[in-house]
Amino acid sequence: MPERTTLKDVAREAGVHISTASRALNPTKSGVVSPSTVLRVQEAAKRLNYRAHPVARGLRTNRTLTIGVVIPDLENPLFGPLIAGSQTELAGHGYSVVIGNAEQNGLDTRKVVNDLLDHKVDGVIIASAARSDTWLSGLVERGVAIVLVNRILDDLSLPAVVCDDVTGIGLAVKHLYALGHRRIGHVAGPSSVSTGAIRRDAFRLWMTKLDLLSQRDQVEEANWFQADAGQEAAVRLMEKWNGITALVAANDLIALGCYRAVNHMRKRVGIDISVTGYNDIPLLALMQPPLTTVRVPYRDMGRRAALLMLEQLSSPQERSPSRLEFLPSMVLRESTSAPTTD
Repeated sequence: MPERTTLKDVAREAGVHISTASRALNPTKSGVVSPSTVLRVQEAAKRLNYRAHPVARGLRTNRTLTIGVVIPDLENPLFGPLIAGSQTELAGHGYSVVIGNAEQNGLDTRKVVNDLLDHKVDGVIIASAARSDTWLSGLVERGVAIVLVNRILDDLSLPAVVCDDVTGIGLAVKHLYALGHRRIGHVAGPSSVSTGAIRRDAFRLWMTKLDLLSQRDQVEEANWFQADAGQEAAVRLMEKWNGITALVAANDLIALGCYRAVNHMRKRVGIDISVTGYNDIPLLALMQPPLTTVRVPYRDMGRRAALLMLEQLSSPQERSPSRLEFLPSMVLRESTSAPTTD
């Protein structure tokens, strides 16, 4: 068996002291080495196919160079790009990623985060936080690096990377308005999480701006961001409002539930009732009719959350809450059209 390449071999190949090679290959310390030297050491390590032993590396740095990423629903395909964006960025800085599935429940989020911390991850990127998860602030006070992604707390106490959902819902409502729809309903996500609450409030805001908000309850809340819950909520909304011509769904899976509900009511999506989604999950573009939706740049959001985590780890004394918003865009397909009735 060939001998494993050592850090000493890399240092000799690059023509530097072993301590310089160590710093150059350490994402948390490479800033103290000149960029040209870092590049030379990295190229030497690549030529020699050098890989740091994780246990030895952890002993030297007092870190495991692993980051936990906690998501609320592993079966929801929107989280794939978010994880991929984070993992790609972190891997480029020498970090590995451990995924935790929080099973749609705030109590499970706490358990998953604590389990990851028990396994000595250096920080946690969390996409499953509920609006009231103030216990996370207690972890930060203990020195844990935490970044939220796609979610915020009501008190805005933690750094977060999110989509501008007010603008996103506005894109959907204004699109339907331009087509001639005036009786527009919203199948909202759960109000216990920021994505549900902010999109619901944004719907009411834009309906008010367009003078379309009536005394009628035009919002029905699904108990989770899944198709079955979306179908149940959409049926309830359409049963109490027979004249509805369009549905704004809080996410694409809820929109899939709206399709089922429209069919259940013996109506046609995109003809009798228009439906818009939110996220632009690739496979749902294959629905019939293809779904008009709001596109969210989840891969870019995951990448930026990773960068924010790396900034916290490199300068823990400078941690401060920040909220970075990405702009959404509208993708027009065949699930929306002009209303067939006045």
